[in-house]
This record gives sequence, structure tokens and C-alpha cells, in this order.
Amino acid sequence: MKTLTGAGRRSLVRTVAIGLAVLAPALVLSACGPDEEPEEVSTPSSVVVQPGKPGEPAQTIAPEDYEGAPNAEAPFSKADAEFLTDMIWHHGQAVDMSVLAPERAESEQIKTFATRIDVVQGSEIKLMSDWLEENDYPVPVTAESGDGSGPRAPGHGHDAEMPGMLSEAEMAEMEDASGAEFDRLYLEGMIKHHEGALAMCKDVAGAGSEERVLELANNIAADQMAEIDRLDEMLDAL
Repeated sequence: MKTLTGAGRRSLVRTVAIGLAVLAPALVLSACGPDEEPEEVSTPSSVVVQPGKPGEPAQTIAPEDYEGAPNAEAPFSKADAEFLTDMIWHHGQAVDMSVLAPERAESEQIKTFATRIDVVQGSEIKLMSDWLEENDYPVPVTAESGDGSGPRAPGHGHDAEMPGMLSEAEMAEMEDASGAEFDRLYLEGMIKHHEGALAMCKDVAGAGSEERVLELANNIAADQMAEIDRLDEMLDAL
């Protein structure tokens, strides 16, 4: 995704904001009723964590052994579950970027901002993982491992097509940088990352059906739109 600047970014933010404001309330009202069946969950293509029955531990299983979400009454649709899963991966990379800042950044403002990203998005990863588990959907292993060392799903690494995700090369460049160069790479990378998250939030507003998921998407979009303005200010000040 190309990083936008100036009027282009402001136009994107306004478009996303209008889309979420118009679509989300209507979708909440039209969410799946008690007589509607949730969409079938496709078989995952990578190792997943299968929640256990009450009192039993979760198990890490191969995709061919996954039998799908057993909770037929789960209110989450496939679109809701895919948004949560993808946003866990997406947030995970933002955390990976931000934990580099304390030792590499020159700007104290960037260090403070990065700490907030680490705390807030880490908490949202936990929340989204809990929601998936509550509804018997597979939880990405990266959310369980905490340090990113667990298996990653194909298509969900740094080179994924997911909006705003940094490539392996971009992450490596940031990891090798320090001082003012790190500050620039971090700000540019996080702006790109946030713009991708806005696109994901807009997509689920048009396809999701679960009220809590739509509310979370609205909250993420609102937070990240405001943060883009702050990131722009810090980038202009370099």
C-alpha cells in the first residue's frame, strides 16, 4: 500500500469515517437473528489453537485435524471472525515495530507513542483472541506465543497482502536503524500501517454482523485516525 500524504490522506480518512458511520449502525440493527445460521468456517491452512471443552486445556492442532467451530449458536459470522483474526496479525506487527523504539528512537515523543501502541494494541489482541475462543473459532498461534515465535499462517507474514503490513525488508530496515533514521522509518511505517487498519475496519463495517466486532472496528478506526494526525505532526517536525 502506498503511503498517502496531505490531501490524499485527509480524503481517505474522511471516506473511511463516513463509511463506518453510515454502515456500522445499519449492520448492528441487521445482525444475525436467533434463527439465522452463521456462515461456515473454512478449514485453516496453518497450525491453530483449538480451544478445549470446559475444564480442558487448549490444543495446538494441524489444519487437517481441525473440525471447524463446534458452537453452532455462535453469533460471529465468518466475516467477523476473519476480521478479528486478521487484526490480531495486523496489531501484532504494530507491536513488533513499537518494541524497537525504546532502544532505537531518538525522539522521546516517539518512544511515548510507541509505548502506547504496545499497551493498547496488545490489550486489543488479548480481547480479540478471547472473543474467538469464546465462540470456538481457532486462535492465531501468534496471539498465544506472545513473542511472535509461534507458527504464522501462510499469507499472514510481513509480506502478506493484508493492507498496510510492512514487508520483511521494511521491518529489517527498521530493526537496523537508530536515531533520526529510525524515527523517520517508524513514523512512515506506522502511518502506512494505520491506513491499512482503516481499510480493514471499513471492510468489516460492510460485511460483519456482530455488534461487538463492529463497535471494536469503529473504536480502532477512531483511535487510528486520530493517531495518523499525531504521526503526521511528528513526521513534519523531524
